[in-house]
Amino acid sequence: SDMKHWPFKVVSGVGGAPIIEVDYKGESKQFKAEEVSSMVLSKMKEIAEAYLGKEVKNAVVTVPAYFNDSQRQATKDAGAISGLNVLRIINEPTAAAIAYGLDQKGDEKNVLIFDLGGGTFDVSLLTIEEGIFEVKATAGDTHLGGEDFDNRMVDYFLQDFKRRHRKDMSENQRSLRRLRTACERAKRTLSSSTQAHIEIDSLFDGVDFNSTITRARFEDLCMDYFKKCMEPCEKVLRDAKIAKNQVDEIVLVGGSTRIPKIQSMLSEFFNGKELCKSINP
Repeated sequence: SDMKHWPFKVVSGVGGAPIIEVDYKGESKQFKAEEVSSMVLSKMKEIAEAYLGKEVKNAVVTVPAYFNDSQRQATKDAGAISGLNVLRIINEPTAAAIAYGLDQKGDEKNVLIFDLGGGTFDVSLLTIEEGIFEVKATAGDTHLGGEDFDNRMVDYFLQDFKRRHRKDMSENQRSLRRLRTACERAKRTLSSSTQAHIEIDSLFDGVDFNSTITRARFEDLCMDYFKKCMEPCEKVLRDAKIAKNQVDEIVLVGGSTRIPKIQSMLSEFFNGKELCKSINP
């Protein structure tokens, strides 16, 4: 069901392994998943080297907690292809907890990692004792994230445009792309302001588009998604047999956790508990 949204094809390779087929400079090229992953790691290596001003050889690479052994090995292979010496593969929620220094804080701790990105959502419950991390439970939704919130806003403005100008641009890819970019920007603005303005010159059929959306309206449009974000929290607590009041720390990861309504709903779910959110996700 995802494939119809992708701008590339996926075909079956040796042993049924997925092969990604893209048109590049008029030619059809095929890549294994590890090769695509290695391109991302190569870019990260470049960025790190530019920032540090020296060569980077070693790396610790993070993966979702639910990755199996073959997925972890494929990630390690991708690192090798990109010229990195992968010292260790660690779980993403563990990396988030380390970033907040939660492994340095003495007694045994139960930590909930709430990771809401652009397209996926993961909740993990860890216990940390004397620097040892144990993943107690994981849950989430591989089809929930910031893009869904963007889509709701795009639909809202499509209707607004249609109502005001009697024109339907839902089939025009270029107009939709420009509108989506503006919506993503507006969504970010709404994390710090109570309203956002959208202004796009000659959006469709030569018509300029100007409109405003309030934070309250945005929350209303996405409320079913926001509520959905609480379900995996209940599931990990249930699976780990831990009560809400036994969770010592809640760590936010991913750009979508910057949405104020998500923060307030999560804090409320845990009876007003303070969230760890000081580090850029």
